[in-house]
Amino acid sequence: MVRSNYRIPQVEYGETITTVAVNVGGALIPTAVSIYLLSRASSSTVILSLVGVLTVALVTHAVARPVKGVGIATPAFIPPIAAAVAAFILLPTQPKTIAYVAGTLGTLIGADLLNLRKIPKLGAPVASIGGAGTFDGVFLSGIIAVLLVGL
Repeated sequence: MVRSNYRIPQVEYGETITTVAVNVGGALIPTAVSIYLLSRASSSTVILSLVGVLTVALVTHAVARPVKGVGIATPAFIPPIAAAVAAFILLPTQPKTIAYVAGTLGTLIGADLLNLRKIPKLGAPVASIGGAGTFDGVFLSGIIAVLLVGL
């Protein structure tokens, strides 16, 4: 078993002000791709995708954990599995759009946006939406969820 030790730099500040940034690869691009996919989908697929986003957001929020000095961390494989299952249940004939949209947007909403109020308590000077602990979740959710439903 490989064990990794992460050293979290400890810096003392008088009063910590946390800057919230938006990660291009972990938030903006997946959101843009999701919007593109939804713009080309039927209205019923859009509604089912939003139900999938809500489902994945709730699951992801339940497993996301704040890590002091780092940010919000999510288990890498829970969001894509939740997205694939939701897509199969909601639209078994065409699950790929729902899998991608629910996986990416659900992870962003469930991990980052629903935990915004916890970020100042983590002591990090910069917090990134779609970065660090959730980038893997967002990236993997989109790719793996589509691969799972494609099997």
